[in-house]
Amino acid sequence: MANNQIDPNDPRFKIANREALIGVGLVLFNFIWWFGFAYGLGSRPVEEYSYVFGLPSWFFYSCVVGFLIMVVLVIVAVKGFFVEVPFEDEEEEEIQ
Repeated sequence: MANNQIDPNDPRFKIANREALIGVGLVLFNFIWWFGFAYGLGSRPVEEYSYVFGLPSWFFYSCVVGFLIMVVLVIVAVKGFFVEVPFEDEEEEEIQ
């Protein structure tokens, strides 16, 4: 196959699409987590806020805990579901 042609049946596209969907899922989970805590706990009057480690609870749970959960989820996703894919075409490797 010529260098400028793209084979839509290349199995690397299936892998890339699956990994992209995992990434989109992680982003949606992060947004829902952040939004739920930020606006769920943060919509009360300031006088009613509770605090964790000196931070408003809505901020602590949405940003601090959410960040830590996302770090763990991304590590699990990358180590468990992502695979290394060669960028070179198989034909080029056979010629060399």
